[in-house]
Formats: sequence, C-alpha cells, structure tokens
Amino acid sequence: MKSLIIGVNLNNNIFFNENLKEFFMLAESAGAVVSEYIVVKRDKPDKKYFIGKGKVEEISTILLTNNSIEVVLFDQPLSPSQQRNLESIWKVRVVDRISLILDIFALRAKSHEGKLQVELAQLEYLSTRLTRMWTHLERQRGGIGMRGPGESQLEMDRRIINDKVKILKDRIKKLRLRRDSQRSLREKNRAFSVSLVGYTNSGKSTLFNILAKENTYVADQLFATLDTTSRNIWINNSINKNIVLSDTVGFIRDLPHSLIDSFHATLYEASSADLLLHVVDVFNENYHEQIANVNSVIKEIGASNIPTIMVYNKIDLSNLQPRVEYDSDGLISSVFLSAAKNAGIDYLRNAIAKISNTVRQNVENFKNI
Repeated sequence: MKSLIIGVNLNNNIFFNENLKEFFMLAESAGAVVSEYIVVKRDKPDKKYFIGKGKVEEISTILLTNNSIEVVLFDQPLSPSQQRNLESIWKVRVVDRISLILDIFALRAKSHEGKLQVELAQLEYLSTRLTRMWTHLERQRGGIGMRGPGESQLEMDRRIINDKVKILKDRIKKLRLRRDSQRSLREKNRAFSVSLVGYTNSGKSTLFNILAKENTYVADQLFATLDTTSRNIWINNSINKNIVLSDTVGFIRDLPHSLIDSFHATLYEASSADLLLHVVDVFNENYHEQIANVNSVIKEIGASNIPTIMVYNKIDLSNLQPRVEYDSDGLISSVFLSAAKNAGIDYLRNAIAKISNTVRQNVENFKNI
C-alpha cells in the first residue's frame, strides 16, 4: 500500500532524525510502501490538525499530484477530531503512530494469548474513535427488529465494544492466573527465571536462539517477536539448577499506556523474573534514549527492583571487543557481546551462573533462619 509519511519535529527534538528513521521501519514492518514524506517543525501541536493549515494544504497538493497514495502515516498520536478533520480534507485514510503499532501487533501475534491482547488494545483504541466512523449513522434507527430501546448506531456499537472488552479482559485474566500457577510450579521446582528485555530490534531473539539453542523467528524489523517464548537452558556444568529463559516483546519509545496495560500478561515473564537481561543495540547512535525508554516501561510493570545485567549487543558493528564490566560492589553489571557473531556469549553465561548461584544461596540461607 503506497503511503505518505508525516514526521513532526516538536520543540526541535535532537533525536528527531533517528525517531523518523524508526517510524519508516514501523511503516515498512506494516507493509507500507513509502512514496512521499514530509517533515514539519512545530513548537506545539495545532488543536485542529496537529500540523498547521499551510502544511495541510501543501500535503493536499501532494496527494492530488500523486493520487496513488492510499494512506497518510503520522508519526504522532492524533486525537479523534484531528484524525477526522484531516481525513475529511485529504480524502484518504490517516493512520497515527498508535494505530500503526497496533496494526503491526495484529499482523505478528501468533499465540491465542497474543491475539487476545492485540484485539483488546485495538478495541480500546477504537472506542475513542467511534464518532469518526459513525457520523453518518448518528440517528435513531427504526424498523422491524430495531424498535424498543431506541439506541443510536453509535451508542449500540459503543455498548457492543464495551461488552467485548469485558469478555477479553476476563479471558486474559484467566490466562494470567494460569501463568501464576506455572510460575508457582517453577518456584516449587526451584527454577531460576531469566527474561530478555530491550528495545525492539535490539537482537533479543538472536541471543535467545543462541542461549536456548532454538530457532525462533528473527528479522531485521520492528516487533519481530510479540509472543513470549520460554525454554529451559543449560549454562555450564557448575550449575545444578533449572534455568528458564524467556524472550519478550520489544519495547519502543512512547509506547501508549493502553498497550502496556493490554500486554501486561505478555510482559509478565519480565515482571516476575529473577534476573533481567537488558539487551541494547550499542551500534544505534540513539541507544542511550532507547535504554531510558525501556527502563521507563520496566518501572511501569513493577520490575525495576529485579537484578539486571546490561547486555550491549552488536559490538561487531561498533569495533568493540567482548568484555565484562563490574559495579562498585564487584558484581557483574554489563556484558559486551555480539549475538550474531557468537562472540562474548560465554561471558554472559558465566554472569548468569554467578547470579543464579548467589540467589540460590540467599534462598538457602533464608530457609535456615
């Protein structure tokens, strides 16, 4: 589908170029073919159009000239009225950042749980935009089978969506209870839980495949992994202990709160882990901001107190050597490696082994008190 991308640089954001590049990747991940793009600078969003009226007219001219463009992609969250106003003028579909991410989630979710979570997030997003869809039907419907309560089409659809949301939340809650039971069983069997977290496309799944000797889906695209995958892994002969490694959905900047809420079950493995491996694409010039975005989500899901090893990946692209760094207490804080080149992996295995042994010893000491 041919598209036009609009990137809005608010308050002269120094990370704008990197963020726009990321949005292009989002668009391509959704299957869009970018025909045109335009950059807009603003101090604050316009209440009616988000961008200024002059830019709206300029884009109208572009769309008239290139009439093969079917959708306009906005690298910002739009209000329902802004989206409705722009579509009314441009006569093409307008998709904002949140809607685009949801579309990719719907495309990639494979498990029953993942599909339920995507549907819930989409319905909650859709419920705020019903007026855009049903303005031509906001009148009382009569006739055979429709007499009685006198609901408008808008009210009826809102009620249907709310009922569906309740059903989905109930199903997800049951799945979460099942996860709790599985977690309790792992704890009873004294399994040590390790979760991979990190910015999308940081190389988590590649690292997972090496540590777990698996062949999960890996691609140079955003949100290649949506469904949590867990496997028992072997670390070394000194570890007489079950270790479970989980690969989780990648994070992204400005991830909407509704998505975090809806995907809480997917992120559950991270929030209940004994150890987090925070995978970072050290080759990305914007990786410090990516770390901050991931840490923000980790805090929101209540996982900020879990021991964490920073795993700086893709060192082969940055001319760095495999190494380990320690904090002021002499504990391993960072590992530099290349998952793609299988370099420095033993450093990470040893780090997991040491922390696993420390946690196991602490548990034994606590039981003996």
